[in-house]
Amino acid sequence: MSQATAADPARALVHAEPVPFWLDDPARPAAFPALAGDEHADLAVVGGGYCGLWTALLAKERDPGRDVVLVEAREAGWAASGRNGGFCSSSLTHGFGNGLARWPAELAELERLGLRNLDEIEDTLRRHGIDCDWERTGELNVATRPHQVRELREEAEAMRRHGLSPEFLDTAQVRAEVDSPTYLAGLLDRDRTALVNPARLAWGLRDACVRLGVRIYERTPATSLAPHGAGMVVTTAYGRVVARRVALATNAFPSLVHRVRPYVVPVYDYAMVTEPLTDAQLATVGWRNRHGMADSGSQFHYYRLTADNRILWGGYDAVYHYGSRVSADLDQRPDTFRVLAGNFFRTFPQLEGVRFTHTWGGVIDTCTRFSAFFGTAAQGRAAYALGFTGLGVGATRFAAQVILDRLDGLDTPRTRLAMVRTKPVPFPPEPLRWLGIELTRRSMAAADRNGGRRNLWLRTMDTLGLGFDS
Repeated sequence: MSQATAADPARALVHAEPVPFWLDDPARPAAFPALAGDEHADLAVVGGGYCGLWTALLAKERDPGRDVVLVEAREAGWAASGRNGGFCSSSLTHGFGNGLARWPAELAELERLGLRNLDEIEDTLRRHGIDCDWERTGELNVATRPHQVRELREEAEAMRRHGLSPEFLDTAQVRAEVDSPTYLAGLLDRDRTALVNPARLAWGLRDACVRLGVRIYERTPATSLAPHGAGMVVTTAYGRVVARRVALATNAFPSLVHRVRPYVVPVYDYAMVTEPLTDAQLATVGWRNRHGMADSGSQFHYYRLTADNRILWGGYDAVYHYGSRVSADLDQRPDTFRVLAGNFFRTFPQLEGVRFTHTWGGVIDTCTRFSAFFGTAAQGRAAYALGFTGLGVGATRFAAQVILDRLDGLDTPRTRLAMVRTKPVPFPPEPLRWLGIELTRRSMAAADRNGGRRNLWLRTMDTLGLGFDS
């Protein structure tokens, strides 16, 4: 590594554009006009991220005659759906370990449904001609501290007992896949993760919805939801949507069903990308099989190669702002980018001279059980899914199916799941909310430094089934 970068990794950031890499794309579509006046529909969808787009698309595929209107406050895919790392996992439970801890009796069914969901996403992309750089690469989790080696071995054994087939890699084997002096072991799951360009996935779903007859209004924030005769009315900035049923897909932003709001907090997650690596630079790292990657810390990084061989590097520093504050001025956080850059060069010191071209952040919807939860309101005329906690690229399609099952009054294998029928513990009000989350963050960082030993606070949270994550 160059002396300048080694002394101050922030030098690699000085030319970075403060915008999400995926959205800085000449293919970004122009926004649709806002709604003015009244619209009537069988189904109104609020939110133009993955969950809302999948709900609208699947509603039309289930019943082509169903009249569907979707409203989005900004543009489809502008928030978490266009800013994430592009890991499309089959897991519906924020990873195997979380699923095993919370729903052991139905984990086999959750894994089966999740893998089918991933296969059906791939089929949808093929049928609708959605070009989003889909790569079924699998995922490699790496241990960078001795206690994590044991944890990866234990997870591999548990996964095998449940019919999965991960590969435990020792130091030499993991460094043959991707070469970092920090790697001590790895757990390779070849089947259950794909990588995508997340913005192009959102834009492709948007286009597919329009081709099937969904009417989309962008720059149309929904301000309220109320009963209207036998249906519902969604009030927007300049108009209304009167519909028989309403699907709410607002994720980290305040729900129109106010009683749901305590179950979710908005957490800022940050990422950046390098300039494209040369062939020589890429050869020093290896990464021939292009697996998506994450380390095994409580505060963890996720990273991957893009289609043009940049490294996207994100995670680690999940930030909650007092009062559930959400603001565009929080999308950039230089202190976090400096930490991320330092950790990047510690992981790949051989990438001398590499610079970052984009830095960005944004909110994700976190809940205390780390995975989506579901519900209805207004006597079943409205339904929602929330709480994806950063693993929603694939799980949002499953959630859309649950939303539609609920709105259509169907009894399905999905709706019978305990995961679907139960809710997480809500977050407490302020200031206890901020204090609890901050204590959890500090305790997780201490656990990473202290051989994975969890203090009394974390052990208590574990016993209660509570947590904070991104």
